[in-house]
Amino acid sequence: MKIALIGHGAMGKLIGSLAEEKGHTIAAVIDEDDASLSARDLTSKLADCDVAIDFTTAAAVRPNVEACVIAGVPLVEGTTGWNEGLDDIKKIVADGNGTMVFGANFSVGVNLFYRITDFSSQLFAKFSEYEAFIEEQHHSRKKDAPSGTALKLKEIVSHHISSDSSIAATRAGNIPGTHRVGFDGPADQILLEHTARSREGFAGGAILAAEWIVGKKGFYEFGDVMDEILKK
Repeated sequence: MKIALIGHGAMGKLIGSLAEEKGHTIAAVIDEDDASLSARDLTSKLADCDVAIDFTTAAAVRPNVEACVIAGVPLVEGTTGWNEGLDDIKKIVADGNGTMVFGANFSVGVNLFYRITDFSSQLFAKFSEYEAFIEEQHHSRKKDAPSGTALKLKEIVSHHISSDSSIAATRAGNIPGTHRVGFDGPADQILLEHTARSREGFAGGAILAAEWIVGKKGFYEFGDVMDEILKK
């Protein structure tokens, strides 16, 4: 599989290293030196690539999506903080007969954590004395707060529990990422927690999504990838 890396920071470099270990080829790297290029100009860099993986900034998502759609290259979108533009991005992909998979978090463990949270929320919804809350911690370089993962957890909880679940966000030091979902009642508290030890979980999930998306058309979430795996 020939991969185009859009963004060559810490995540991009890690994805490149893990992808090559899996036998894939990094066929193109688009970094900050290409930031001034238009979406159409970027397409020339995507030629002959089977898939692109984007970990850049929220402001760069739209032109990166447009470039991949024009080039006919499936895109794995790992950047967060652009959810307000989700409907526009969906339309770009649909109108251009493109292919994209995105996720608030590409960690396999986090996506299993989503399912644990969903099941737990169903249980606690039957007991009104419990209130849900969400906490997240990340390194000080992460710009969006709360994280996309925390917002996804809140969305999952709200499917079952009508009262608003507050999110507490911390940015400090070098924390790779910690998320907690709690259910607090008068007599006790139940706490679910996912702690990332490194960025390898996110990078590995992005490569998994890239392997899955090649040959498909449409707009997907990483949960769709997980659903297919879990059904096997």
